[in-house]
Amino acid sequence: MIPSTYDEWYVCIVDECKIELNQNYINERLSILTNDTLEETRIFRKKYGDKHWRDVIGWFNRAKQENA
Repeated sequence: MIPSTYDEWYVCIVDECKIELNQNYINERLSILTNDTLEETRIFRKKYGDKHWRDVIGWFNRAKQENA
């Protein structure tokens, strides 16, 4: 399932994937997702579309604020 809300995404990341959303991980992912020159970012956008890409960036930024 591809999450369509922050809450769904959070459950997917933390509960299902067992990834700790700490500041280092969040910053690393934001650095990658916001860099259009990286192939990983281009593949993500092509696979999931620009709306989902923007949503995920927003969700990481929200998680960053909540963990501050």
